[in-house]
Amino acid sequence: MKQYLDLCQRIVDEGVWVENERTGKRCLTVINAELNYNVGNNEFPLITTRKSYWKSAIAEIIGYLRGYDNADDFRRLGTKTWDANANENQAWLDNPHRKGIDDMGRVYGVQGRAWAKPDGGHVDQFKKIVDNLSRGIDDRGEILSFYNPGEFHMGCLRPCMHTHNFSLLGDTLYLTSYQRSCDVPLGLNFNQIQVYVLLALVAQITGLKAGMAYHKIVNAHIYEDQLDLMKNVQLKREPFAAPKLQINPEIKSLKDLETWVTMDDFSVEGYQHHEPIQYPFSV
Repeated sequence: MKQYLDLCQRIVDEGVWVENERTGKRCLTVINAELNYNVGNNEFPLITTRKSYWKSAIAEIIGYLRGYDNADDFRRLGTKTWDANANENQAWLDNPHRKGIDDMGRVYGVQGRAWAKPDGGHVDQFKKIVDNLSRGIDDRGEILSFYNPGEFHMGCLRPCMHTHNFSLLGDTLYLTSYQRSCDVPLGLNFNQIQVYVLLALVAQITGLKAGMAYHKIVNAHIYEDQLDLMKNVQLKREPFAAPKLQINPEIKSLKDLETWVTMDDFSVEGYQHHEPIQYPFSV
């Protein structure tokens, strides 16, 4: 929580106003932010200065790892986070590559599980990582990338959290995640949960110990219609102690993640929080 609140205060104190063409709104912006999460000690980075709907964040990362490209699949898992971008983004609605209602196109998990090769076929980046780590292999290229400029025109949104780089030292697994852009009041709450859970899950299904997760953000911002709530509500609240995340120990393989895992396989212990804050969301 201290890392999160320090970043929020830094944006308020040091941020520069930047016009955002996609949303038509201004953002108070800083460049370069880093947050670290001790996954090995189960220090779950769940926001306590407002209620966080953590199951939705976990459902989204599970959907990415399954390669989903349809908002309905995400809803069935337990999150509505893709409804607006799939169905309310006018540029995407007018895009000839859109296949119909709820279609997201070739974004995020599609790239992670089926990156198109120019000579035909696809590359399953995530399976390669899991296979290597399960055998104790780290070729210094255990990288899961969702950022494919050649197919931006075929999806409803460029990825914000774009690259996850796994590193193995002995039997301990580390993760470094890179994010080009972050809506701090809304998105970061999700993103830090997802970085944490990604390392915890991959360590569990590969039989490794989880170490630290390093979260690097390039452009961190607060939208102009979020600023008052951040300054006068959230930053005036005292945080509670971090809760603990419990993951079903029966999740033992990539196939498990792909087939039967639901949000019932995750629970949080000791979560104290303040009241929710309804921050505006920009499509």
